[in-house]
Amino acid sequence: MERVVARIGRAHGLRGELSVEVRTDVPEQRFVPGTVFGTDPAERGPLTLAAARDQGGMRVLGFAEVADRTAAEGLRGTLLLVDADASDEEDAWYEDELVGLRVEDPQGRLLGELVRLETGGAQDLLVVRPAEGGEHVRVPFVSALVPVVDVAGGRLVVDPPGGMFGPDAS
Repeated sequence: MERVVARIGRAHGLRGELSVEVRTDVPEQRFVPGTVFGTDPAERGPLTLAAARDQGGMRVLGFAEVADRTAAEGLRGTLLLVDADASDEEDAWYEDELVGLRVEDPQGRLLGELVRLETGGAQDLLVVRPAEGGEHVRVPFVSALVPVVDVAGGRLVVDPPGGMFGPDAS
């Protein structure tokens, strides 16, 4: 199984470098020159990392197969993939593992179901469909609010601040 570690964004400069939206907790281990990434869509790869750097809070990558800005723009939106067996991130979960999990409060009451993971600059957000219906609730995916991730048990424990899931929730 392959896991997404980044999504390619805009071309950066004229030499084929690209900005990426990082989707890994250990970019310094993932984005090492010489690493070969699978791609989605598959016909855009594989891509061999030639260079990686941070610039103004943005990760910029260069690939051996991408020589200029035109080629770089053709990769926009491509997902970079690694083999799941190569994943050495501790306490790392992927969207496909989490979507569909039960969301419970610390007392075991059903709050809803996880429908999506939104990746963000500061932190990821869990998007939960409340058990009682209504609009989806976005929960910052931080240990203070999500103390338990039990993929094998099919649940997430969320300790929400008062009112996050309605007046009767924790």
